[in-house]
Amino acid sequence: MEKSHLNCPLYAFDETYGGSFGSVVGIDEAGRGPLAGDVFAAAVILDMGKPIAGLNDSKKLSEDKRERLYEEIIANSRAYAIARATVAEIEEFNILGATMLAMKRAYEQLTIDGQLTVNAPLTVLVDGNKAPQITVNCQLSTVNCVVKGDGLSAAIAAASILAKVARDRYALELDALFPQYGFAKHKGYGTRLHREMILNHGASEVHRKSFLKKIIGDV
Repeated sequence: MEKSHLNCPLYAFDETYGGSFGSVVGIDEAGRGPLAGDVFAAAVILDMGKPIAGLNDSKKLSEDKRERLYEEIIANSRAYAIARATVAEIEEFNILGATMLAMKRAYEQLTIDGQLTVNAPLTVLVDGNKAPQITVNCQLSTVNCVVKGDGLSAAIAAASILAKVARDRYALELDALFPQYGFAKHKGYGTRLHREMILNHGASEVHRKSFLKKIIGDV
């Protein structure tokens, strides 16, 4: 890795953790907490030859900066994938199970030059303390949980940005379909406005019914 990368703690973390930076996969999610909508996840392999300045935990970035970095990650990463688990799957498997499912889907969709990356030697870094049950077909591959990894790892930070921006854009689609709930403002989270709209209009088909019991009881 070039010295310019080592000057960034997030890139240096990935090099130290993964050995060869080019083989590090970062995985993160967005949308575990909202009362409505799908949960998203992203997987990213960054390109050491195309460093991206300003990577950080998506929650610490402004919306404008997330949007800019989203486009840079898409253009400059070696591989990326964005996946989701639906509201129905959240209700069936609970939010943790659905989040793991979305992460697994994102990882399994990664390709480099048309080839699935599951067969390559990879160091997989997953944000949090629990990793999805993903298949690594190479004996050199490892799957590692990194608590608060979106503020430590460049690859996880990139994944957090992709997942967050993709889900925010999805929330705007929900706003167009269900304008009475104000999804453009709260992105589905349990704000005072959102709770008031649920009480006024009831639950929609995109609300997570198991999340609403404290608001409107069993629905």
